[in-house]
Amino acid sequence: MPVDITNPKPGVEAASLTDVGLQRDNNEDSYLYWEPEPEDEFRRKGRLAIIADGMGGYEGGQEASRLAVETVRHVYDHNFNGDPQSTLIISLQAAHDAIQRYAFDHPEFSGMGTTCTALAIVDHQLFFAHVGDSRLYLIRGEAIQRLTRDHSYVGRLVETGIVRSEDAESHPQRHILTAALGSGHELIPDAPAHPISLQHGDLLILCTDGLWSVVGERQLAQIANANPPAEACRKLVRAALDRGAPDNVTVIILRVAF
Repeated sequence: MPVDITNPKPGVEAASLTDVGLQRDNNEDSYLYWEPEPEDEFRRKGRLAIIADGMGGYEGGQEASRLAVETVRHVYDHNFNGDPQSTLIISLQAAHDAIQRYAFDHPEFSGMGTTCTALAIVDHQLFFAHVGDSRLYLIRGEAIQRLTRDHSYVGRLVETGIVRSEDAESHPQRHILTAALGSGHELIPDAPAHPISLQHGDLLILCTDGLWSVVGERQLAQIANANPPAEACRKLVRAALDRGAPDNVTVIILRVAF
C-alpha cells in the first residue's frame, strides 16, 4: 500500500493514504497536505491539510472533491488575510461557489457536492473549518477527541438524543448529509470559537467516513499512537478493508513534534 509521505518542515510528521475500498469502482475522495516554501510565508500561513469526500455520480463526486481541495488550497495561499481561521472559512465558501458554477456549466453533474474538512497549523495553534461528515480527531496521550460534528441526518438524531452516539456509525441512514460544499444556497461552515493550542506528541487525524464508519475511535487511537504516521495510515486502511470497506477510505495523520 503506497503511503504518501510528505517531507514537511520541522515540527510535524505527516503521512496520508487513500484506497477505493471493496465495493466502489472509483475513488471520490481527495486530500492534500501543503506548506508554503518561503520561510516568511510559512511563518504567516503555516501548514494546511484538507480532506474531501465527493458525491454526485461516477465523475461528479470526483470532480467536486478535487475542486474543493484545489480551491481551498489556492484561496488560502493567494488570499490569506492574516487570520488563518477566517481565511479557511472564506476558502470553503469559495470552493462551494466553484462547485456550484461547475455544476451549472455541466448539467450532467447536477447534484454534485462534497464534504470538506480543512485545518491549518500556525505557530503551534490549530485552526479548522468543516462541512459534511468527514472528521478531524485530536489524540493527546491515550485520549481521543472528535473536533468536528457530522452534518448528517443521523448526526442531528444524535444531537437531539434520539440515537445513541455508539449506534450512529452503523445506522443505515448515516450517509445522508444535511450540509455539503456545492449543495444549497447558504453555507455556514463549522469552526472553533478559538484556536486550539497543540502540544508535542499530539496527533491529528483527518478521515472520510469510509474509515470512521468501520473503525471505532478506540482502535483509531491505539493504531495511531503505536505507529509512525505512515505505518498507522497503512494499518488503519487495512483495518477498514478487513471490515469490508463499503466506501472509499482516506486518512491523513499529522504528528506534532514541536
